[in-house]
Amino acid sequence: MSSYGNPNMTEHTKVDFGADRVDGETASTPGPTVLEKAAPRSERMASNKIECNACPVLCQISEGRTGACDRYANAEGRLIRVDPVVFMARSPVAVQSPEAQATIEFGASGQAHGDAAKEEQALFVTGVGASSTYPDYKPAPFIVASKHNDVDMVTVVTEGIFSYCSFKVKIDTDRFLGPEQANVRCQGEMVGHVTTAEYGSQMLSLGGVHHLTGGSKKEGRVTCDMMLALGNKEAVELTIDGGASLVIRAGAAPIVDGVEEQRMRVGCGSATIGIFAKQWFGHVDEVVVVDDHITGVLTEHQAGRCLGMTRSGLKIRGRKSTPGRYFQVANPGTGWGGTDIQDPLAIIEGFDPAVARPGMRLLMVSTTGEHAQWYELDSDLTPRIMEMPDAVRRTVERIGENCEPSLATVLFLGGAGGSLRAGATENPVLLTRAIKQRLVNVTCGGAPAYVWPGGGITVMVDVTRMPDRSFGTVPTPAIVAPIEFTMSYDAYRDLGGHLDAVRSLESVLANGPDHLEGAPLARRTLARHPDNPWPLGMPPMLG
Repeated sequence: MSSYGNPNMTEHTKVDFGADRVDGETASTPGPTVLEKAAPRSERMASNKIECNACPVLCQISEGRTGACDRYANAEGRLIRVDPVVFMARSPVAVQSPEAQATIEFGASGQAHGDAAKEEQALFVTGVGASSTYPDYKPAPFIVASKHNDVDMVTVVTEGIFSYCSFKVKIDTDRFLGPEQANVRCQGEMVGHVTTAEYGSQMLSLGGVHHLTGGSKKEGRVTCDMMLALGNKEAVELTIDGGASLVIRAGAAPIVDGVEEQRMRVGCGSATIGIFAKQWFGHVDEVVVVDDHITGVLTEHQAGRCLGMTRSGLKIRGRKSTPGRYFQVANPGTGWGGTDIQDPLAIIEGFDPAVARPGMRLLMVSTTGEHAQWYELDSDLTPRIMEMPDAVRRTVERIGENCEPSLATVLFLGGAGGSLRAGATENPVLLTRAIKQRLVNVTCGGAPAYVWPGGGITVMVDVTRMPDRSFGTVPTPAIVAPIEFTMSYDAYRDLGGHLDAVRSLESVLANGPDHLEGAPLARRTLARHPDNPWPLGMPPMLG
């Protein structure tokens, strides 16, 4: 047998284009999936090589070696898919150990060793490890028939090759990461840009076809590697022109300039005033909530006026929006409330002597409660730092209590167009229309995908709800991602689906793909993510 499963013996085929570096190692999972026979041999190809037609690179793979993507190998003259196909179990699987968590291994008979998957209908075939069908005039690798609530269902399963794809990253922080439209870099190469900030979060757009294929070969390679790591929930180091350095990982706290973020703000300065005004009433004479967006001043704010508070005479820098709400009190930064200030008194111009009085009590606090200072005015109406009363300190602690943990959220966004659709039907527009009519449920690795309105099949999915290591690459370069289209049998027939290629789930479990050539299907079964609906139960009219 070949050495494809031994990382110490694995070698890689050098291709003529698309990748000037190949690294990594093949998966060591036993029982590889045998794909269809190699393409017709080129006269220039050595007799001990086979051509892989799983992507446009068309690697010529020697015996015992993998292709440039590490996903396919030459095993004794047969083209095999090294990684197993991932099945999703509807019911939780008993956890024996962290290594075996939610995993069932199947024998050639298709029967599971365990109680959690005795019924075949409790399984869903995902696109993770399913292979692709380049060139896509062929049916998808798996077109699986099953039943749900006595309805005959069909799921078209494939791994799509995506050049038009990106990751949208939401970073929960008020810190200044960089100016809007600033370049985001990885290993010095441009891989994306800063986009519009949202409430309490900074947003990045990373990857995309222009970085993958529109720049230098190095830019494309670095972008592809960055996207692969990000999609597979690994940490990625980035820098922003004119801004911060970042370490982000899906579902983990972001690290900004070497400091791990802890809290997402409770709200803007005005919102914080509205939330806590009643709790401050009677304990303070004035509160300023410092915020890069809207800085709030309690006694001017509608909340303070409704409580009957009198003006403090405080004069604050910035551009007044509405009473008690100020824009542009300072520049963006990593200090108080996402501004560049370290001393909150820097945003105060002074106090009106006709209104202010000695002994007035002033709380200055940030929108996360991480920064807070208590002052009292002396005889010259100068704020002096004093010990914060316990009642006021409790409100500051409550601000922090109401701040959600800071996380980095990573969404995969891809255009599932082109010939990928030919794996489902000979008339691709009918698949697109059926999806828009909600006759087809689209999932990625069993995770629910949002399909954008308008033309095409543009999907968006949270990578943390997908199986681990769902993403791969091809050295063109492009991203490989799982995608599944689930619908009723009648809907699949009506959109001109490949009915001759439909196979029962029982047959898939027992025999694997039609082109298996007698070898068992390498597969593993994971417990469904607890936040994910069962893919066969959607769209609603089918569930």
